[in-house]
Amino acid sequence: MDGLKKAYYRTYQQVFDIGMRCLHWRKPIVLSGAGCLKQVPDVLGKCGVEKVMVVTGSHVVKSLGPKLFAALEEAGMPYEVFSEVEANPSVTTVEKIRAQYVETGCSGFVALGGGSPMDATKGAAARVACPKKSCDDMAGVMRVGKTVPPIVAIPTTSGTGSETTIAAVITDSETHHKYALMDLKLMPLYAILDPELTVGLPPRTTATTGMDALTHAIEAYISWTYNTKESLRLAEEAVKLIFDNLELAYQHGEDLKARENMMIAAFKAGFAFSRAGVGNVHAIAHTLGGLYSTAHGLANAVLLPIVLEDYGAAAYPRLARLAHLVGIQEVDEEASARAFIAEIRAMNARMGIPDHFDCIRSEDIPLMASWACREANPVYPVPVIYDQARFARVIERSRAEP
Repeated sequence: MDGLKKAYYRTYQQVFDIGMRCLHWRKPIVLSGAGCLKQVPDVLGKCGVEKVMVVTGSHVVKSLGPKLFAALEEAGMPYEVFSEVEANPSVTTVEKIRAQYVETGCSGFVALGGGSPMDATKGAAARVACPKKSCDDMAGVMRVGKTVPPIVAIPTTSGTGSETTIAAVITDSETHHKYALMDLKLMPLYAILDPELTVGLPPRTTATTGMDALTHAIEAYISWTYNTKESLRLAEEAVKLIFDNLELAYQHGEDLKARENMMIAAFKAGFAFSRAGVGNVHAIAHTLGGLYSTAHGLANAVLLPIVLEDYGAAAYPRLARLAHLVGIQEVDEEASARAFIAEIRAMNARMGIPDHFDCIRSEDIPLMASWACREANPVYPVPVIYDQARFARVIERSRAEP
């Protein structure tokens, strides 16, 4: 990448950071602990919701929906259900949710599930608030602008952190291009962190969503520009919690304490990256989700050590700090950083996560690199700015040998 373009990107990030520091950053109100799902009707009442739209997926509506519906019915809270959210939610799905919400006279949302129902809910809430703007019109940073209906987020995985983020990632139904709406207005009012909802997660989902949370924490921590003392602290706390609890939750899914700690870690990592940003791991992961419907957590898990290794010395100082935080001590900064990356690879292997993708077609790589470059630049405050050619090389490295 030529020096002039790189200088422009860094200047853009510095100016953007000044603007970010002028904004009011709030956090959702958190209710946590086993059984806290029962408090949802009270929370909705405090938000002024008279009829709620529950947004979820086809599996969760059957496995966990009845618990929520029973609590709503007992409290006399009317509700509608949309249970057709797919992985990597599309613009079409967002529009269906918006239409049902308006037609049935709802006044607030509950998002029940992983990142996909939460993203779809945020997208629909933005469309309710801004009926004359399409999702594409609101793609990017701070382009919603209007107050959205109240959102109560109930995660059933411990990974996306979407219950505390300002982002909604949506997939164009025709082009399969994934893009993000990022606006403070999209942050949920409440986050309900009930570990009982994650006990039944399959080990593989526990693993990939946990590595998703780790990716959020690490990418936030090594952010070149946007970090604050709080985002750095939260990222450190999240990394420590994940290293201490993820494999325990993977091996012993019934361990409520490990499950609760993972939910807290995902929340902390989510807020950290909302403030400090993500990076090139996410830029590439979104292309995999859009083109091949690769689960976001799996994409991040595979890409994280590959991209961190590619950053090289630019990321060593902060990766070394994280290494020391989790008990990895080597002779110098570079050795510690490399050992930390090696441990991420080892965690993936112990949990059955592959080290490459079988789905990537060589003819798709130029398009993937183009999408990733457009997403990352000039906003993402990464240790090393990638041009399209470097994105292509890293994507090629993540691809299985033909």
